[in-house]
Amino acid sequence: MTLHAIKQALYALYLTNSFGLKLKKVDALLAKKALRLEYAQAQLKALNAHVKVLNEEKIPKEGQYLVVCNHRGIIDPPILEVALKDSNIFGVWVSKKELYNSPFFGLFVRNAGSILLDREKSQMSGFFAETKKAVKEGSSIFIFPEGTRNKTENALIAFKEGFRIIALKNRLPILPVYIRSHSNKVLGNALENKNLEQTIEVEFGDLITYNERENIEEIYKKMFSL
Repeated sequence: MTLHAIKQALYALYLTNSFGLKLKKVDALLAKKALRLEYAQAQLKALNAHVKVLNEEKIPKEGQYLVVCNHRGIIDPPILEVALKDSNIFGVWVSKKELYNSPFFGLFVRNAGSILLDREKSQMSGFFAETKKAVKEGSSIFIFPEGTRNKTENALIAFKEGFRIIALKNRLPILPVYIRSHSNKVLGNALENKNLEQTIEVEFGDLITYNERENIEEIYKKMFSL
């Protein structure tokens, strides 16, 4: 690991935990959104990476949605936060148990607005009850329907079916988002070359009704020409 990469890791650790503490003191959804955006912008600025939304006209200004996004790198949540900066959409993130217990991300994830997904549990009733509570309080739900980071060379890996249950149970329209730039490669390039400026392209799709009968993964692929 280079000295630059070590400095970036230490700065990311500082940012994540300092904003985790700030978020602990805030309850209002839009106040949390503002802090999460500030964190995301600081993190991407440190990486010399800029977010460009290809079709801003498709971003809803307000409302509640199940926001589904592809997932190729750990900087995807900050990318989505910046892409949604001009809307009033606040979403709780569906997060894996590993992130809750992480010394790096744990404090931030627990306080930023998230719902723990523990796949080791035999019953998912508690998880779905938490999503219903979040929606009732005014939040959207942000989820990576692939269920894990896509480490293949394919544009997408298979969607898990759980996200559809969230949409149905809460009658949430589905807002598809596709991060066109390979976010993991963007991060790798930034850690190798501190002077490199990169643009991350993000595209929004048309809303999909919560009770859509067709295969959402296939609709998503067609929408973004994958």
